[in-house]
Amino acid sequence: MEVRELTCVACPMGCQLTASIDNGVVVSVTGNTCPRGKKYAETECTHPVRPLTTTVKVEGGKHPVVPVKSADAIPKEKMFDCMKVLNEVTVKAPVQIGDVIVEDICSTGINIVATNIC
Repeated sequence: MEVRELTCVACPMGCQLTASIDNGVVVSVTGNTCPRGKKYAETECTHPVRPLTTTVKVEGGKHPVVPVKSADAIPKEKMFDCMKVLNEVTVKAPVQIGDVIVEDICSTGINIVATNIC
């Protein structure tokens, strides 16, 4: 059985979690003070995901770049692939908050959306 120590980031408490993993399955989580901690530990130990925030280039806008984010968390192992795609993206102004910049990035089913205007 594997034991992993984690610091929960699901809420501001920052609980120190201990997850016990048996054959790739989380069998117990201790140290959490809310249910989100248990869910966080299970996800982090079996299939970690992260929100993606960055910028993409803008053509003809007030600013040379616009901030963007993933509409949902992206599998951690796809982050570098997603960043390679976004590094090559240039959008034309005007850009509005919520505009989809890239649909289904890297076949994750997750869109990249603008978080500001440009």
